[in-house]
Parts: sequence; C-alpha cells; structure tokens
Amino acid sequence: MMPPEADGKKLKIVIITGLSGSGKSTALAAFEDAGFYCVDNMPVALLPKFLELPVERDTELSGFAFVMDLRERAFLARYPAVFDALRKKGYLFEVLFLEAEEQVLVRRYSQTRRHHPLSGGKGLLEGIRTEREHLKSLRNVAAQIIDTSRYTVHELKALIVEMARERDKKVPMRINILSFGFKYGIPHDADLIMDVRFLANPHFVPELRPLDGRTSEIREYVLNRDESRTFLGKYLDLISYLIPLYEQEGKAYLTIAIGCTGGRHRSVAVASAVAGHIHRPERWVDITHRDIEKV
Repeated sequence: MMPPEADGKKLKIVIITGLSGSGKSTALAAFEDAGFYCVDNMPVALLPKFLELPVERDTELSGFAFVMDLRERAFLARYPAVFDALRKKGYLFEVLFLEAEEQVLVRRYSQTRRHHPLSGGKGLLEGIRTEREHLKSLRNVAAQIIDTSRYTVHELKALIVEMARERDKKVPMRINILSFGFKYGIPHDADLIMDVRFLANPHFVPELRPLDGRTSEIREYVLNRDESRTFLGKYLDLISYLIPLYEQEGKAYLTIAIGCTGGRHRSVAVASAVAGHIHRPERWVDITHRDIEKV
C-alpha cells in the first residue's frame, strides 16, 4: 500500500491529451517542472495498476500527469470505462485537452518533419482532420481546453506551469487530529494546541483507569458533563471557523493537537469528537493517538 502521505487517491491526476502537434510534450515537461510525476504515452488500461504502485515515503509529489492519445489505438474505446472506474474509487483527476488551428498544425509538422499518427496514405491535412473528429467525445469531457495556436513553446510551458501550481493549491488540505500527553512533551509539528487537563480525569476512577478514550465509558465520563459540552461547543465553533481560512491561505497540512496529562483518556475522547465533527467526504481527516499505549 502507498504510505498515507503519498496516497494516489489524494494527489491530483491530470490526463493530458489532444491533437498531435498541439504541445502535449511541452505541457508534460511543464507539469514535471511543477513537481508532478509524469509519464508519456501511458496505455490507459495500465493506469489503474500504475496508481496502485507504492510511492517512496520521502517523495514530495504535487500529483501525476499522463499523456494519453491516439498513439495507443485502443485508447478511445477503453478510456470511458477506465476513467469511470477510477472516479468511483475516489481518484481526483481531470482531462486537459490541447488543440491548435489546422494551418498551425500543418506548419509545425512541416518544420519538424514528423509523421502524423493518422495520416497513413491520406496525407497530413486529412490525418489532422480525422484525429480532430475522433477526439470530439474526449474534448467534450475535458476540464480545460487550450488552443496553443498563438503560444510559443516557452509561453505555453509558462502557462502550464502556472496552471499546475494553481491546481496543486486547490488540493484539499489534509487535517491531522493528534492526541498527546503533556508529560511526554508537546508535539512540535502542531499548528494548534488545546490543553484539556481542566476536564474531569477518569484516571482517578479505578474501574475506568485501564480503559482509554476510544471506549464509550471514557467518552461518557469525559464528554457528558455541562462544562465539557460548553467547552466542546465553543471549541468546535472555533475550529469550524478557522479551517476555511487555512484552506484559503493555501495551507497543505493542518495539525490540531489536543493534550491531557498522559494522553490516554481526556485528550483521546476530545480528539475523536473533533475528528467526527470536521469530517467531510471531500476533506482529508486523519486521527493519531500518540501516547495512548504509554503507561
């Protein structure tokens, strides 16, 4: 399995496609410069398997970018089912479609003397028109379409790099809720720290001491009190107010640390309540109990 910080379902995936000669190689190089892992001419049937491969834990990826086009003859027939299956599995991806005017494509092919993949015995212009017709359905599902006719190579690359970085900013912020014990030290990577040692402590109740904050008995003891309910209501209001502001600021990670004396009872119960409150289908929320097993 991929480590949490390199989970393919939480990384932006861009499918670069479009007309031959429209600048797909330039776009791929731009995404690579923006920190994306890039693959040219990826067979669409292999995409699901590729996304299941492990990514090195220390790799800082902005996302994945794949060029897919009519060089793979089965691409048009296979991509709808593959893309639909990936969406159902929760992958975040979009299609970037590049095109250009006929005369521009003809000039580019004349300058490079490359062979158009669909020209065959029909000639270059007929190959360009055939490809445009075949790609109509894919163009219709693209999240963004770029006509590269008026761009130089350097201008197109600069545009794509900026687009790639903007996409990276829009990846949902990852929130980690961390419970801890002050007796074992404050977590230095925390963005927000809440001390809940003012709440009633189950440690002093003999029958509750062996349990931890994940159990219903501890949650009931800690949270079902007037001062606990008042505190939690105010604290959750604060967290709900702050999270959108951090997201607007472009923050990629937010760690909310909640501490009690030993990190086993009160902090665990409150951390679980916070995680449950802020969880959304479109939001990444993880919870870690750092000191729950310590004595």
